[in-house]
Amino acid sequence: MTNYPPRRPVLWALRTSMSDIIDSNELSTGDTKMEIDWVRCIPFYLLHLSVVSVFFVEFSWMAIIMMVAMYFPRMFGLTGFYHRYFAHRAYKTSRWFQFVGAVLGGAAIQRGALWWASHHRDHHRHSDTEKDIHSPKQTGFFYSHMGWFMTKQNFEFKADKIKDFTKFPELVFINKHDVLIPVLFFIFCFCTGHFWNGIFGIEEGSTWALSGWQVVAYAFCLGTVLLYHSTFFVNSLAHVWGTRPYKTTDTSRNNLLIAILTMGEGWHNNHHHFQSSARNGFRWYQIDATYMILKLLSFVGIVWDLKPVPKHVVHRTAKAEADQARKENENATVV
Repeated sequence: MTNYPPRRPVLWALRTSMSDIIDSNELSTGDTKMEIDWVRCIPFYLLHLSVVSVFFVEFSWMAIIMMVAMYFPRMFGLTGFYHRYFAHRAYKTSRWFQFVGAVLGGAAIQRGALWWASHHRDHHRHSDTEKDIHSPKQTGFFYSHMGWFMTKQNFEFKADKIKDFTKFPELVFINKHDVLIPVLFFIFCFCTGHFWNGIFGIEEGSTWALSGWQVVAYAFCLGTVLLYHSTFFVNSLAHVWGTRPYKTTDTSRNNLLIAILTMGEGWHNNHHHFQSSARNGFRWYQIDATYMILKLLSFVGIVWDLKPVPKHVVHRTAKAEADQARKENENATVV
């Protein structure tokens, strides 16, 4: 078990990451060897390499705007649907809208909703124990960040962990054929840029002009890689760097930067303290864009029964527990 200095978490993360990269062919977790399937992951590497395509198309601020416009809806597909709905059942919605959410999350190119949620449920059952396959504490920074899903053992989804959703054939279909949505999203990006100028009557060379390959380079390639590592940071960096207002059995931490990048997922210590809530930002000043959108959708009846965070849970911080224990000790001494 690796111990790290609490005041130097970033240095620990970098040091652990390098040791994992050097010895990343296999990882021992108890009696189980987890080997990275380098061949199967070739598309994952190629997508990272495709980021250089931004240097082969014309730069424009409109392309950046388009990248951002396609980044956050897909992020919401992961945070609002894959995570808070499929993994935690933190609210209710209709069958058609859960399918919309599965498609939206699928465009983030992080495989199907059932695969994603089944592994995430396992993570919460075994958080930061030897059975947790993406814990920096147990498997190192590299594996917690991305190595775990590159292994052969974690390729299949755990159907027994998500029986409440395997009864929907449409979800099973897009989970099995998880390449379909990314391909359709690629076509959508190209067509958006290709027809943009004609639809809005924009002249080529204008500030607002776009081309098909320009949108592919910025929104599909660069935007997806940025989205990847922003969400991966929740498993890795959010267990290493940040604050711990709540006393949990794992190393989860709250991180404002990750919360901004992931629309609220950075309040990770909050989430591990009370995982069934639709809200990760427990305090009014903790930005949680995912919850804000879910709340708006609840106003029009598209989602409902958002699970709240009880007040006693919010106020049960590590400091509050320590104060209570001190008071009880003082009272016992007086008696």
